[in-house]
Amino acid sequence: MLRYAIIFLVLTLVMAFLGFAGIAVAFAEIAKILFYIFLVLLVISLVSHFFRKTT
Repeated sequence: MLRYAIIFLVLTLVMAFLGFAGIAVAFAEIAKILFYIFLVLLVISLVSHFFRKTT
């Protein structure tokens, strides 16, 4: 999932460089949403791993 966030971030930079502002904003929003989803899943995974090791 982090790979998709990075891909959308790169596409955002390319579109912004080429002057497609509307598309760049859309790609930036998608990249931001995917990054936050990745962070939530990472935290859940770390907490789950911590509790699994202690019990």
